[in-house]
Amino acid sequence: MFELIAENLHFSEGPRWHQNKLWFSDFYHHAVFSVDENGTLEKIVDVPNQPSGLGWMPDGSMLIVSMLDRKVMKYKEGLLSVHADLSQITPYRCNDMVVDGNGNAYVGNFGSIYHAKNIRPTHLIFVSNNGDAKIIERNLDFPNGTVITPDGKKMVIGETYAGRLTSFDINSDGSLSNREIWAQMMPSSYYLLTKIVRALKIPVKEGRATPYPVPDGICLDDQNGIWVASPTTSEVIRYTQGGMVTQRIKTPDRAYACMLGGKTGRTLFISTAKTSDPEIASREKNGKIYSTEVEYSHAGRP
Repeated sequence: MFELIAENLHFSEGPRWHQNKLWFSDFYHHAVFSVDENGTLEKIVDVPNQPSGLGWMPDGSMLIVSMLDRKVMKYKEGLLSVHADLSQITPYRCNDMVVDGNGNAYVGNFGSIYHAKNIRPTHLIFVSNNGDAKIIERNLDFPNGTVITPDGKKMVIGETYAGRLTSFDINSDGSLSNREIWAQMMPSSYYLLTKIVRALKIPVKEGRATPYPVPDGICLDDQNGIWVASPTTSEVIRYTQGGMVTQRIKTPDRAYACMLGGKTGRTLFISTAKTSDPEIASREKNGKIYSTEVEYSHAGRP
C-alpha cells in the first residue's frame, strides 16, 4: 500500500506539491527540502530558526514560517529575507501556514512557548502580500493545518487541541467570517476533559492523552473531502463536511502531515515520525515520508 519516498529525516512538516516535486520542512535539519517521486532529495534552503509552513506567492517566491523567531521568510532567486516579523503580535511558536492566490498568508501557532505545555487558546495571523501582519481570528485551540477551496472563498483549519475542523468564509479583503464547525473529530465531552487537564497543568505524554483523532496537517481533494493526518491515532482519515469518515489509512508511525500531488494529483504523501518531542526528534532520524494512491485528486490550496 505504501511507497517509501524519503527517510532519515528528523521531523518533516508542511508538505506541498509544487513544480512536480514534494517540498517540505525538516524542523531539526533546519532546512527546506524537495523530493521527487523517484526519491531524489534536494536541500533548498537553510532556515536556522526552524522552518514549518510553506507556500508560494504569485511571482514564484516561496514563503516559509520561521518558528522560533516568529517570522515569515521569503526565498527568492537564492536569497532568504524577512517577509513579515510576527514577534510583536504573538509570543507563541508559529507553525503551519496557507498562502492564498493573491500571496496573502494565514499563519497559526502552538498557543504555547514550550512543546505541549502551558497551552492556551490562541489566534490566527493574517500576513498580506506586502508583509503587513495582524491578528485576524482569536480563541482557536492550536490553529494548525489549513486549506482554502479552489474558488478562494472558504477556509477550513484544523484546531489540533480541540480535535475539530473549523471553517470560515473568506471575504474580499482577506478577513474571515461565519465561523462554523466543519467536522468534530474528538467528542465534545472529551474536549472539555482535555481543557481541564491543561488548566490543571497535568503533564501528559503524546498519544496517551487523546485516544481520538486530532488534526495536524490536512489537504483538500476535488470532491470537497479533507484528508487529516492524526498523530494521536497514527492514521490519515478522509472527512466530509459534517464529520463523516469515508476512509482511514493506518500509518507505520504517527502521521503528522499529508498532501495530495503526483502526476494525477491522487498520490497522498504522508509525513510520519515516532514522536514530535523535540528532545527525541532533534537527535534521532526516524522521520519518513510515504505515499499511497487514493481515489480523488488534489484541489485548492495548499
